[in-house]
Amino acid sequence: MKNLSILGSTGSIGCNVLEIVEMFPDRFSVKALAAKNNISLLAGQIERFRPEIAVVFDEKLAVELGKSLHARPGVEILYGAKGYKAAAKHDSVDMVVTAMVGSAGLMPTLAAIDAGKNIALANKETLVMAGDIVMKRASEKGVRILPVDSEHSAIFQALKGNRRKDLKKILLTASGGPFLNLPENKFNKIRPKDALKHPTWQMGKKISIDSATLMNKGLEIIEAKHLFNVSHEKIEVVIHPQSIIHSMVSYRDGSVLAQLGIPDMKGAIAYAISYPERLPLQQPIPDFTNIGALTFLQPDMEKFPCLSLAFKACKHGGTLPAVLNAANEAAVNAFLNRKISFTDIPAIINKIMKQHVVTENPALTDILKAHKWAGNQAKEEILKYKY
Repeated sequence: MKNLSILGSTGSIGCNVLEIVEMFPDRFSVKALAAKNNISLLAGQIERFRPEIAVVFDEKLAVELGKSLHARPGVEILYGAKGYKAAAKHDSVDMVVTAMVGSAGLMPTLAAIDAGKNIALANKETLVMAGDIVMKRASEKGVRILPVDSEHSAIFQALKGNRRKDLKKILLTASGGPFLNLPENKFNKIRPKDALKHPTWQMGKKISIDSATLMNKGLEIIEAKHLFNVSHEKIEVVIHPQSIIHSMVSYRDGSVLAQLGIPDMKGAIAYAISYPERLPLQQPIPDFTNIGALTFLQPDMEKFPCLSLAFKACKHGGTLPAVLNAANEAAVNAFLNRKISFTDIPAIINKIMKQHVVTENPALTDILKAHKWAGNQAKEEILKYKY
């Protein structure tokens, strides 16, 4: 029996994790659940999975949750940063699934690592912001970080059983998002509801917008650099609209290994939380005869400048990836609230990155300071826009 703490239990990843737990009640038990503000869904999850700890964003929400549970005994309700850290390092937990959205996932993930908990990582921003620190600390603590993103899970699987010195390149696939074939001169008319309609994946709002701008793939580039300890030169992005090949790895003899599957997160999630086992999920394999063809394209860096900005941050390192992430979070939030246009997102990120004086080999305090600065600068910049 593996005891889980799920940080971000009400999001798409968290809900998929809980579906797998229900499928295999003899293998998994939920000891902690953490969400932000979806009290009604969290209350239902608590009733179904009986965790020891439940965490929400603030004290007001904690009170509301307590009332909705009718003082259910045995569940400790916590809130805020201390609550998330408590869920991450809870004594009875074996593995922490980090599925919180954005930069909020960094500190709980570090707390879990410090407590010696293995990590099923779905929060890519953790490695984007502080990849060197996180991976070093995990190594020192003997903690295993297993990827939940389908692309990084595919890379992880394609690397197994092969010598790392034979690795030539990581081929990170991307669907291209909902605007792959939309002319660039129409991008200024894109609305949030258009950007949220991903062609192949069902995801939360923030990651859906990131997928539409290709920033999500950019963040995955930085994540892959740290997760697999490779330089940015060894990472290539390939547009693959069918989302059947989740990613590939090429070797120096010309061989390319790919991991394929239907566009569904359950396979990658199940592999992360059950590794090295493979659970009998009863997932269908892709219907290759009906698919007919798998196609590939080079990404258009001019049409999708967020990808170019992410490569720049990955190459430079230091505090620049944290700045990229903070500016992106602010810009995406502004777009969702119709304060800026779709094309303003990369423009704002680029401006904030240019203003930043990079700290090389940063400590955690440097990273947090840079992230806060970039977020504030981006918010000030957003006020200048009229939409």
